[in-house]
Amino acid sequence: MKDEAGEADETGGTCGEPDGASAAADDTAADTEAAARARRLAAWHGSERTLAHGPAEGRIAERLAALTAALTTGTTTGTTTGTTTGTPPYGGDGWVDVYGDGIVEELERRVAGLLGMEAAAFFPTGTMAQQIALRCWAGRTGDPVVAVHPLAHLEVHERDAYVTVSGLRAVRPTGEPRPPTAEEIRGVDEPFGTLALELPLRDAGFVLPAWEELVEVVEAARERDAVVHFDGARLWECTVHFGRELPEIAALADSVYVSFYKSLGGISGAALAGPETLVAEARAWRHRYGGQLFQQWPAALAALDGLDRELPRLPSYVAHARVVAEALRKAFTAAGVGWSRVHPEVPHTHQFQVWLPYPAAVLDEAGVRLAEETRTTLFRRWREPGPPGLAMTEVTVASPALEWTADDVTAAVGAFLATVRELMNGDGGPAPQGGQALP
Repeated sequence: MKDEAGEADETGGTCGEPDGASAAADDTAADTEAAARARRLAAWHGSERTLAHGPAEGRIAERLAALTAALTTGTTTGTTTGTTTGTPPYGGDGWVDVYGDGIVEELERRVAGLLGMEAAAFFPTGTMAQQIALRCWAGRTGDPVVAVHPLAHLEVHERDAYVTVSGLRAVRPTGEPRPPTAEEIRGVDEPFGTLALELPLRDAGFVLPAWEELVEVVEAARERDAVVHFDGARLWECTVHFGRELPEIAALADSVYVSFYKSLGGISGAALAGPETLVAEARAWRHRYGGQLFQQWPAALAALDGLDRELPRLPSYVAHARVVAEALRKAFTAAGVGWSRVHPEVPHTHQFQVWLPYPAAVLDEAGVRLAEETRTTLFRRWREPGPPGLAMTEVTVASPALEWTADDVTAAVGAFLATVRELMNGDGGPAPQGGQALP
């Protein structure tokens, strides 16, 4: 199951054949959720003001039009100025790709150059790219043990694929909701062949270490004769926090995975970058894993367009995320919300968490009503991953948010909390399950 943010919800299902009553109940629940999802998407899509457009709320025709525009009027590959030329960008007048040639090869060369790596290979999913990277490194080091954080994407969102598919095993440098330290890497009580670092660590709040801390962690892994793999799905937006360009960041690792849809607005797809020999081996495993797709030009085109259109803007998103986060924090405090948190207080990237002491269902309903009644989308989906009575949402500050001032954020929070107050006090909407009433 996926939410409208595009991330997998890896809650498992039950096995066995359902009875008639259970099947009917499941059908009713599915219809109810489908209707709720349609309502959410319609409300978000119809908003005139939104902090960010989610990847699931675009209509098919709109996405096709955007791809066509990228082919005919987009920026020329390799530039960030928005200048167009007489030649269609991205080889738009060429032939479609077949099994990864043409525009896919162009994308691979582009990514390798941006990261300062010898080579890169395109993958249909990041999960596949990561599994293959770890499998290749295990074969090369002779050690199937991976040092990985328990909150990493490998653990939380990939159904233990590195264990069940590749036969690897994990050790945990730390259980704290932050990246591991060098001392923790040195203190792991058994050998490991690969250190996998997620940058940023999404489920801990999109947090990053300081640059000096990252360098020390990598050095500690080298001391233990381990290779280093970066889960860099969101590496693109880390340059501001580290104060370093992408090649210098990537140079710390032996291999790097990057995503094309999480920050760049692509359709799907990922790339694995590293030494030429590793990437060649990864291509062989990509075929074995079923990732050698016949044609991938729409995903490759959207990725190239994202590299030209979104990558240069990411530093401005990170800077504005800090403005938005501070405004949210102050607005919650001024409204007298009993417990609230913006985490991190100063975002490390253009994404961060917001925690409020109300049921997720109430906050979801309040957000949809705000969008329907005022055509303003402040927050999207909420969930309850922590202590009872607390709900969390992830905020992504992208191009639409650049128009929002701190005062705009304050006003939207006021309207949102007023709707929450109505729902919590029983003035229509779902009955609250825990949490506290607003004054």
